[in-house]
Amino acid sequence: MSRLTITLSEARYKALKEAAVQRDKTIGQLIDESLDFYGIKSRADARDLVRRARAHSKLPDDQALAVAQEHVRAVRRKS
Repeated sequence: MSRLTITLSEARYKALKEAAVQRDKTIGQLIDESLDFYGIKSRADARDLVRRARAHSKLPDDQALAVAQEHVRAVRRKS
């Protein structure tokens, strides 16, 4: 697993730390869940999503890709 250093304001860091304690999670877990919520995926994950969409939909490749892209956009718009 990779490590990452970020700079946050003291207030943001305290809020993140409190949220982690309240949810019984680590800060890393909260950040990872947030990235999932925003639809941020590796290329491999995105390709797998497209592969599964193709297999379940019986759509041509271009239409399956369009469906997957719209799904990602919809998730991102929710925020």
